[in-house]
Amino acid sequence: MVREIIPARRATRLPGSPGYVLGLINLRGTVVTVIDLVQRLGAGSADSREGSFILVAFGKGAVGLAVDEVRDVQSVVSQRVETAGVNVVDGLPAAIVRGLARTADGLVTLLDVRAVLRQVMSSVEEES
Repeated sequence: MVREIIPARRATRLPGSPGYVLGLINLRGTVVTVIDLVQRLGAGSADSREGSFILVAFGKGAVGLAVDEVRDVQSVVSQRVETAGVNVVDGLPAAIVRGLARTADGLVTLLDVRAVLRQVMSSVEEES
């Protein structure tokens, strides 16, 4: 689902949108909605000046997820993903946690990006 990772840039705020919606950016002629993933998950707020935007496919377009940093990009073999007993990890609801994976750097929580976006977009529609 990840299309690309770009440096954070200023987003045009949308009046009346929830606080976790940073706004819109123009990416090579395409308007992209940017969500502050850190704030939406209840862990503070992403540094939108220093972080990155992870652009993910959603519907016919893309949505940007603002994150504090991207440390590495790795492929994870599905056989190495532990799902048994994964309920709530680091305070994240089980509905958005895909599992845990061991990498060279340690244990990594894998999010179900589709579930996160469905949750975010349904919240935006309910609030508007």
